[in-house]
Amino acid sequence: MIGEVSRDAKPGDLVRVLGKDGMPFGWGLWNPRTRIPLRMVSHSVGDLDEAFFETAIRRAAELRRGILELDRETDSYRAINGGADFLPGLVADKFADVLSVEISSLAAWQRLPGWLPLLHDLFETRRVIVEMDEEIGRVENIPARGGVESDGVRSVKIREHGVRYEVDFSSGHKTGFFCDQRDNRKKLGLLATGRTVLDLCCYTGGFSIHAALSGAEEVTAVDLDETAVEMAKRNANLNQVRVKFTHADAFTWMRTMIENGRKWDLVVADPPKFIQGKEDEKGMGKYADLNKLAVELVEPGGLLVTCSCSGQLSAEAFEYAVITAAHKRQKRLQILDRTGAGPDHPTLSNYPESRYLKLIWARVV
Repeated sequence: MIGEVSRDAKPGDLVRVLGKDGMPFGWGLWNPRTRIPLRMVSHSVGDLDEAFFETAIRRAAELRRGILELDRETDSYRAINGGADFLPGLVADKFADVLSVEISSLAAWQRLPGWLPLLHDLFETRRVIVEMDEEIGRVENIPARGGVESDGVRSVKIREHGVRYEVDFSSGHKTGFFCDQRDNRKKLGLLATGRTVLDLCCYTGGFSIHAALSGAEEVTAVDLDETAVEMAKRNANLNQVRVKFTHADAFTWMRTMIENGRKWDLVVADPPKFIQGKEDEKGMGKYADLNKLAVELVEPGGLLVTCSCSGQLSAEAFEYAVITAAHKRQKRLQILDRTGAGPDHPTLSNYPESRYLKLIWARVV
């Protein structure tokens, strides 16, 4: 839908956008060489300049530290949530005194040297880790050299609701740790007291450790990523709790447990992103299989907490997939709650795909 473009518009520029009628439509970041040539940042018809982004950073900090007062319960949270904070191409997580940054646009890469001092000041960080997906860098035509370089920090210890974790930047996914599940980890812990708990796709042990600290009778955790399991073990030791960690493919392991007649009072399934696009039938099949197996492992009347972090999968479609999976196993679900990412991961009203994390809390009957 992009028509005529001014000849002086350079990749990464902040540009005024006009509608078909020639009237002002807003402002966006321009990069003609990528799949998303125009990223809208404002629909203001007035003048806009680079100060817009400084204001956006200050507003993001005020949300986390002023309105939400996240520093009371944790020293780690999502500081900048990309376009939802009007900074497309920039995701930044605060981990104690480290700012872990993920770049996905040329415009953000170009501006990061100017934004970083303000980010450090507002979020009280001193060191930075900068990550960028190689394919995204190629598509966005981001230079291989230049820009902000990462500081020599391998890991950092953080706190969350009284729980301690080590974040390993050398082997972690995305920005190093999934802050989005913070409130859900606490909620699960409250349900785990006195129950046997199974944590499928446990990654670095967030749900497992919260459950153990909350007085779960027994906690079993499974993940295919051997490095993640080793980190989960270190996190369990850091909190002095006992968790039975298993390095295995969750699907194969669940089938074996079903054959053995094993069941748990509370089962949580938090898999990686299965769906990469809107017509990803293979990904949908994985969600169906995972939940078919998971419900078989729940004691009658027990609890199932199942998650999806696929932005291309709507909340309604995910719920339908979970319900259908349960019904095919002659199970019924009493849905108790539906949750998502914490408020430090805001979503935009005109971008529903930004609501990527979905959780269903149910009793299996």
